[in-house]
Amino acid sequence: MDKREVLASVKDERLVEKRRTQMIKGAVTLFKEKGFHRTTTREIAKASGFSIGTLYEYIRTKEDILYLVCDFIYDEVQEKLQKEIDQSDGTLDSLKMTIAYFYKVMDDMQDEVLVMYQEVKALTKDALPYVLNKEIRMVGMFERVITKCVENGELLLTEKQISLLSHNIFVQGQMWSFRRWALHKEYTLQEYIDVQTQLLIQNVSFQKGADIKSFQ
Repeated sequence: MDKREVLASVKDERLVEKRRTQMIKGAVTLFKEKGFHRTTTREIAKASGFSIGTLYEYIRTKEDILYLVCDFIYDEVQEKLQKEIDQSDGTLDSLKMTIAYFYKVMDDMQDEVLVMYQEVKALTKDALPYVLNKEIRMVGMFERVITKCVENGELLLTEKQISLLSHNIFVQGQMWSFRRWALHKEYTLQEYIDVQTQLLIQNVSFQKGADIKSFQ
């Protein structure tokens, strides 16, 4: 699915990237506090450190800003996660490390993830499929890690089970952000990682020489 083009009147690509990064950071703070619909472009411009006139040199509508925010967040998460996934060797330990790393990324980007979770529904019809497809691609990254474990005999799962487990990992990572008002009262980040990881894999994993456990 093609990336949606956000038009800018400025031709300097490095300046466009710089200004849009400022815009994204300002917008995330405002969207978290007030929500997308109650935030004005003038407020976003002020939070970004430039005038409303300058703002419209880099975007056309407020919906453009929301799209840029969501696109940026997914790219950041995917870039950070890819480095960890590339090191996965198809063992349970590497799967646990990948899950832990993903949850830590979610913790580092709590505000961004919360905004994305709350406001993605406000994206335009031409932007929403592209953004949601990026989420599916990230779920696919976990599928590849789990599939390696299956191929190595570390896990016993069908393709559908691999897919569902991957979705569970992804959603539970996000949950640390959008349910933080409740979870932070009961768990440290490490406790959350430990408990969730145990619950996720305890009934689907087996080590060579041990009893096989599976969903089947």
